[in-house]
Amino acid sequence: MKHIFLGPLLNLFFRPRIIEGAENIPKDGGAILASNHLAVSDSFFLPLKLSRRVTFPAKIEYFTGKGLKGALQRWFFYGVGQVPIDRSSASAAQGALDTGVRIVREGKLLGIYPEGTRSPDGRLYKGKVGVAWIALESGAPVIPIAMFGTDKANPIGSRMWKPYPIRIKIGKPLDFSRYAGLSGDRFVLRSITDEIMYALMELSGQEYVDVYATKAKEDQGAPRPAKAVDRLPETKAG
Repeated sequence: MKHIFLGPLLNLFFRPRIIEGAENIPKDGGAILASNHLAVSDSFFLPLKLSRRVTFPAKIEYFTGKGLKGALQRWFFYGVGQVPIDRSSASAAQGALDTGVRIVREGKLLGIYPEGTRSPDGRLYKGKVGVAWIALESGAPVIPIAMFGTDKANPIGSRMWKPYPIRIKIGKPLDFSRYAGLSGDRFVLRSITDEIMYALMELSGQEYVDVYATKAKEDQGAPRPAKAVDRLPETKAG
């Protein structure tokens, strides 16, 4: 996918490049790449520019299609490094977190979107604490990553991508080893997640909204938009 089928086309039409922080990606060992999420294409462009393979959790529906179309879709998503995750219940959600920990403990790079879903309007939304739980359970560093331009190349609802320059910024690794053994403390998980979101906010320059993106999408038809600046995430956990 990267070198023959998809990568050459993405490089030709979108000219993706890392403009800051390439040295922050470790050459070996497990790490969590926590990115803002503007478009489905985020999961394609980031691995394209890294020398190491990145594994992203993806909703299980991408892997359960029937017939030739379903088979091609499964082949495609496995080919770009994604693994199926069932999020339909609390036990399934825990299974998804356990899968993330396993991937990192195997010494791989785990790509994750703390917002949980794509931003509906280009702003940065409140992070879910799963990323913090995986970080504490695996002991791996969290590397914040900001994507730019993917929402222009691949707008929500679009069937065709539009040529647009894609840029990537990679922040310095965040170490949460000082909270080892506290993955069951909700306050610690929220504090760590807020620190990650603060790093993403600074790296991306996005406006922060202290609401989950899923809730914002549900409220899009409401007369009042999601309010920004209620609360900014903390710079340091705890």
